[in-house]
Amino acid sequence: MVQLRSVLQVADNSGAITAHVIGVPGKGNKKIARISDVVTVVVKKADPNGQVKKGDVAHAVVVRTRKESKRDDGSYVRFDDNACVLLESRTSKEPKGSRFFGPLAREVKTAGYNKIASLAAEIY
Repeated sequence: MVQLRSVLQVADNSGAITAHVIGVPGKGNKKIARISDVVTVVVKKADPNGQVKKGDVAHAVVVRTRKESKRDDGSYVRFDDNACVLLESRTSKEPKGSRFFGPLAREVKTAGYNKIASLAAEIY
């Protein structure tokens, strides 16, 4: 579960390193997002030679959270950090990066982000 002003690690090679959540579009008045939800982020730290620069506003999908999430089979999944993958736009499910670092949750694939799931190193 991430909320407004949460710091997320960016788990792709788009050039961003860390990002802050500034909004959860499409959720109405809700201020929290879970795994596979789209959030609006601002890039706080970036690689100087990357696609995105510091201060850019982008949409991202949450792929890991420290807060455990319950699955339909009764098991729980929890990760070491909060992480996201930057998207081309809010409506498209195409990622900006071409590589993804660290594990991703299985819920990302079931939410329809098949390209992200197929390029991931490991899925939990």
